[in-house]
Amino acid sequence: MLFTKDIEPRCAYCERGTHLEEGSILCIKKGVVSPGASCRAFQYDPFKRVPPRPQMPDFSRLKDADFSL
Repeated sequence: MLFTKDIEPRCAYCERGTHLEEGSILCIKKGVVSPGASCRAFQYDPFKRVPPRPQMPDFSRLKDADFSL
């Protein structure tokens, strides 16, 4: 699952926040804040959040015998 239901509130993906430059967010309620900050007015915007990449499976442990019938 890419998006979990228990998302930690962060200004980086709040509907009210706008990215200014690397390391700062312009919030309608609080002004200029860090991306890790949050407030009670947090509203989740799924289009701003970048989910973590899924891990690639490790095929180095497999042998040729694992692929034969």
